[in-house]
Amino acid sequence: MLLSVLLFFVFCGGGDTNKPAASKPQALDHQREQAGQHEGEEHEHPELRLSPDKQKEWGIVIGQVALQDISSELTLPGVLTVNQNRTAHVSSFVQGKVVSHSADLGNRIRTGQALVTINSPEFAKAQADFLRTRAKYLLSQKEYERAKMLMAEKAIEEKEYLRREAEHENLATEYGALGSALHSYGITHEQIDELIEKCKSIKDKEYKCEIADPNLPILSPISGTVIYRDVVMGEHVEPTKILYTISDLNTLWATLDAYEKDLPFINEKSKVTITSPIYPDLKFKGKITYISDLVDEKLRTIKIRVDVDNTEGLLKPNMYIQGMIENLKEQRDILAIPEEAIQSLDGEKIVFVFEEDDVFAVRHVKLGNKVGEKRIIVQGLDEGDEIVIKGAFHLKAELSKATFGHTHVH
Repeated sequence: MLLSVLLFFVFCGGGDTNKPAASKPQALDHQREQAGQHEGEEHEHPELRLSPDKQKEWGIVIGQVALQDISSELTLPGVLTVNQNRTAHVSSFVQGKVVSHSADLGNRIRTGQALVTINSPEFAKAQADFLRTRAKYLLSQKEYERAKMLMAEKAIEEKEYLRREAEHENLATEYGALGSALHSYGITHEQIDELIEKCKSIKDKEYKCEIADPNLPILSPISGTVIYRDVVMGEHVEPTKILYTISDLNTLWATLDAYEKDLPFINEKSKVTITSPIYPDLKFKGKITYISDLVDEKLRTIKIRVDVDNTEGLLKPNMYIQGMIENLKEQRDILAIPEEAIQSLDGEKIVFVFEEDDVFAVRHVKLGNKVGEKRIIVQGLDEGDEIVIKGAFHLKAELSKATFGHTHVH
C-alpha cells in the first residue's frame, strides 16, 4: 500500500477540483476526531492505504459532501386511458329507425359532422307542432296589436283587450317551448330558420306542415377519432343506446398509482415523463392535473392523473406505461451522496472518507430516502467531508482482506 490520491471530483458543489498531494495534519486530526464521534468504539476499522496508481486502476473518484437542492424522482406504474374531457358518447335524441350512417371505426371526425340519420315520426311531429304554433302565434300577434289600437281609441272593452293579450302571451310561451324542444333534438337556430323559410315557400297553406322532415341527422359534438361504433342500417334505436364514441386522441390520460409514502414528493408542479416498454428510447411529456383525495382501502395507493401529449399518435388507450415524477425540493439544507458511494458492512451502511494522501477511513452513516440516484444522509457526514463516490466497492473488498477473521463483510 503506497501513497496519495491524484484525482478529485467535487459533485453538486462546483465540478472537478485538482488538489496537490500535500499533508493536512490539522484537517486530518479534526476529521479523525469527527469520525470517532460518528462511529464510536464499536465501529472502529483499520484505515486503508492505497497508492495513486492503484486508485487510478480501480477508478477511485473523490467527491466533496455539500448541501444540495434535491429533486426526488419516483417511477410509478400506470395505464393510459382516453381524455374524458375530450371524449363524447353519441346517441340518438329520439326513437327511430337508422336510415343511413357515415362514420366507421378509426375515422377522423370534425365537429358538426353527421354520423347517422334516424327516421323518427316523433321528430316530424315536433316540427309540425312548432310550425302550427308559429302560425297561430303570428296571427295572435296581429290581433293583439289591433286590440291595443282599439283600446287606445276606446273602441274595445278592456275585458276583450285582456283576453287577447292573455291568448297572445300563452301562444308566445308555447311557441318558445316548441322551439326549445327542437333544440333538444340537436337542431340549431339556423336549421329552424331554414325550416321556417321552407314553410313560407309552400303556396298551399293547407298542407304546409307536411314539409316536416322525419329524418334527424345526429351530429358529432367534438372533433376526434371514432373509437366505438354500435349501429347498423335498419336498426331501431332508443335514446339510451350509445351509437358512437368520439375521442380526441392528441391528448391521453395516464393514471398512475402512488403509495402514501410518495405523496410528499408529488404535486401539480412536478415534472412528469411518461415512458412505454414499446418505445424504450422515447419520452412523452406529461402534466399532473389531478391527485386523488382518496386512498385505495386495499392497495393503499393514490391515483395520479396526468395529461400526456400524444400528437404523434404513438400511444394508445389501455397501454401499460410508467410515469417518472420529478419534484424539486425547495429546501437547501440536505446532504446527499451517490448511492454508489454507500457500502454494507456488518449489517450497517458505510462510506470511505478520504483523510490524507493515500489514507481512507471507514465512516458509518445513517440513511434517509433515496432520491433519484442519490441517498439522503441523516447522520454520519458533514458538509465538506471528502468521500469516495466511485470505486468504493474495491475499498470494501480491500477492507475485507485487511480484517479477515475479525470483520464479517456483507
